[in-house]
Amino acid sequence: MSDTTLSKEEKQYKRLTEEPVARLVLELGLPTTISMLITNLYNMVDTWFVSQLGTSATGAVGVVFGLMAIIQAFGFMFGHGAGSNISRLLGAHEKERAKAFSATGFYLAAGAGVLIAIIGILDLNGLCRLLGSTETILPYARIYAFYILVSAPAMASSCVMNNVLRYEGYANLAMVGLVSGGILNMAGDAILMWGSTMISQYISFGILLFFFLRGKTQSSLAPKYFTWEFAVHKNILTAGFPSMMRQGLASVSTMMLNAQAAVYGDIAIAAMSVVSRIFNFVFSVALGIGQGFQPVSSFNYGAKKYSRVRKAFWFTLCASLVTMAVFAGVVYVFRRELLLQFLTDMDAYEIAFYALQIQCLTLPFIPVCICGNMLFQSIGKGGRATILASFRSGTIYIPALLILTAFWGIRGIQWSQPVSDILSAVLSLPVAVAFLKGLPEDSTEV
Repeated sequence: MSDTTLSKEEKQYKRLTEEPVARLVLELGLPTTISMLITNLYNMVDTWFVSQLGTSATGAVGVVFGLMAIIQAFGFMFGHGAGSNISRLLGAHEKERAKAFSATGFYLAAGAGVLIAIIGILDLNGLCRLLGSTETILPYARIYAFYILVSAPAMASSCVMNNVLRYEGYANLAMVGLVSGGILNMAGDAILMWGSTMISQYISFGILLFFFLRGKTQSSLAPKYFTWEFAVHKNILTAGFPSMMRQGLASVSTMMLNAQAAVYGDIAIAAMSVVSRIFNFVFSVALGIGQGFQPVSSFNYGAKKYSRVRKAFWFTLCASLVTMAVFAGVVYVFRRELLLQFLTDMDAYEIAFYALQIQCLTLPFIPVCICGNMLFQSIGKGGRATILASFRSGTIYIPALLILTAFWGIRGIQWSQPVSDILSAVLSLPVAVAFLKGLPEDSTEV
């Protein structure tokens, strides 16, 4: 049968199961990487504009970052959970079943966003203090947190739409939605500052929703496909819980980092906040490549083409390692210029400068953690994915932060993330390698 006689669904199946995996991962990973870079770039632009108000305002960005992580934790849980199942179902030619996962994941995420917004706005001061705000940071944190909470329903449900598009192989459409909102946010920062993030989230939401309403996808968000079926909810939560663990622990870790840094004043919170923003920008590159791997892995696993899963993993890992090494070198060379864009207080600058240097040295370890986690999450192995996801932001990082800070003070705060990255990579790689070696031969069934 020629390609011209194939339906859209058949062409997509053929593409994901026959196109060379290296090219496929790059095709799907490049739009995702661009989306991640733009998203993190507008976060850095937010930080830059806010930094013009002073050190305490800069610290507020770091405080509210923990709130954003909480909202995204629910969005990514339902998004990755739905997307992973959808991709495997489409690989197994079960299109109608896939629609239940897309609609259910979408409405669960939107509901979670509404609930978070209501709870947060009812006690804004308490929430900001819980996130690690000092009394001098609190007035700024309150304003920023309010706008983030108002945007929570759009932020959470957009995560689902973005991930469903990616897992179906339509990374370009996902990119358009996220990049459009990000660019508008940067343009609006000079006028609205705190409020521009909220507006951009709802614009991104509208663009992503438009693609579903126009029938660009095989899945659907129509309310009739939402289900209370236990198996659907269970499978979404099982596949998505690693994302909840990763993002949720990132939020807890941010709170604990702010609490430890608060001992040394607003300058320490501001310094570590800026370092986190810079490395989240670089981290997004490895994450983007890894997210290009996920639909390739899940779809081919569902189609029982296991050799392609192995090839995709090793290509993604190698490509991410090389990319991270290059970015680490660039950040290290221009570390002084980068930090001076955000920090005018020289005490804060010195704290950030040392932390930035040592994190550059351990940056290439990060792809090992990402690829292992994404492998297991994409194929529905939620237990192993959750364990690996918890390492870098929680089960290794939090003890490292507390122990190193207790014995080494501010140096312990600066070293906690690099130590966590190294140990996470050392523990993650053997688990992934052992699983890949145990995969069976490809199925000959069509």
